[in-house]
Amino acid sequence: MTHNHLDQWLADEKAVLERIEKGPGPGVARMDQIAGMTGLELMQATLDGTLPYAPIAKTLDFGLVEVGKGRAVFQGTPGPQLFNPMGTVHGGWFATLLDSALGCAVHTMMPAGRAYTTAELGVNLVKALTPKVPRVRAEGKVIHCGRQLATAEARLVGPDGTLYAHATTTCLVFDLPTA
Repeated sequence: MTHNHLDQWLADEKAVLERIEKGPGPGVARMDQIAGMTGLELMQATLDGTLPYAPIAKTLDFGLVEVGKGRAVFQGTPGPQLFNPMGTVHGGWFATLLDSALGCAVHTMMPAGRAYTTAELGVNLVKALTPKVPRVRAEGKVIHCGRQLATAEARLVGPDGTLYAHATTTCLVFDLPTA
């Protein structure tokens, strides 16, 4: 069962990388590129390579692999470049990967002209992560999305279903400034 999950995860990752590498590459979308787009449309455009993807994806070896309304899935490789002094993956990497899944899940709920920012992030690391785990996935799901606040939860798991961490967020929702 584990092997099938890993095979599927690697195939998903390869397909996404092929699409996004044909696009503009890492960067930040310009306001004129995203004007009138909902958050879900923006996330889908990033995933299909129409818009640039976040440069942090290359830096920390993780990226978006799935997106839907109220949901975002990131996949990462816990390599030795992420080690803390104890020889396990640094907790900051867990937090960044989970924060990305949480925030992007919230982003999928934004109508055109609205945005969010993380106000609170709570992360619980429950198991050490080493490069013996070839990939992990962080799945973020929106719990509530209102006019001013949004909340979401995420879990970081290995291909065998092992839970490595879980997190919650509260985001402030606001109008984007007009030109």
